[in-house]
Amino acid sequence: MISIATPTMWAVFTLFVILALAVDLLVLKSNGPHKVSTKEALIWSLAWIGLAVLFNAGLWWYLKDSGHPDADRIGLEFMTGYLVEKALAVDNIFVFLMIFTYFAVPAPSQQRVLIYGVLGAIVLRAIMIFIGAALIQQFHWILYFFGLFLLATGAKMLWAAGQEPDLEKNPVLRWITNHLPLTRQYDGEAFSVREDGIKKYTPLFVVMIMVAFTDVIFAVDSIPAIFAITTDPFIVLTSNVFAVLGLRALYFLLAGMAEKFHLLAYGLALVLMFIGVKMLIVDFYKIPVGVSLGVVAALIAAAMAFSLVFKPKEKKAGVGEEYLLKDE
Repeated sequence: MISIATPTMWAVFTLFVILALAVDLLVLKSNGPHKVSTKEALIWSLAWIGLAVLFNAGLWWYLKDSGHPDADRIGLEFMTGYLVEKALAVDNIFVFLMIFTYFAVPAPSQQRVLIYGVLGAIVLRAIMIFIGAALIQQFHWILYFFGLFLLATGAKMLWAAGQEPDLEKNPVLRWITNHLPLTRQYDGEAFSVREDGIKKYTPLFVVMIMVAFTDVIFAVDSIPAIFAITTDPFIVLTSNVFAVLGLRALYFLLAGMAEKFHLLAYGLALVLMFIGVKMLIVDFYKIPVGVSLGVVAALIAAAMAFSLVFKPKEKKAGVGEEYLLKDE
């Protein structure tokens, strides 16, 4: 696979991520289970964004200092990819919020589920990125497949925007409830307990599986999207990982603002459709990275601005039913 990265750059990035995760886990452990305040979430969100900007600046400086002719382009590719992944992560977060509300997950326990979700997302996305990069290297035509897929996904998201997903019809949830022994109550942050010598899984375990499954679905959309910006596996992976690293903090920051940005799904759908078109015309016209960055930023900003101008419709009662906790 063709990449700007040297073995040293891969090693530095890996160490960077390990240290960042270690700090996050240590802080989480030292603070213990607690409800994350908006101030705390804002500070951590800014810290993760600052870390991504710092990494990109360091990468740009290293390439520039080494005399790499495309240092500026690579810096823009990273930021565009990071913005796309961060924007798609916001839609992911709103689905997480729906899952947590549906299962009435206690606020202190949400952190543990999210940290496992972040770790799983990094591993999953790394595997998918390397597979995708290898396929593109061998079969250039797969870019057209990705383009059509993103165009169709964006159109489907545009059509479904504003509709509440029905979790009771989710095939993963139905399989879990039909095949695994479950408890009806939470037991702190435990994923399983023993009742009468039988191992049973708590609702928190079900929530973790649902969060992981949701991230798989979103990864299938977001990985092809970033390959429209760059096919360098190093830039694809680093921008993805940095977008995912701040997922936990971003969730707690946006959890109370989901209703305010109710039109964001429309903006994200248009972003996916734009990127899909960009992939389909890549052999005829290559849209400059700077233009792509501007279009993506404008679509997201417009969706957020319209959300503030046009208020959401009132939801019907009953949304967020505590499926696992209700009486049989």
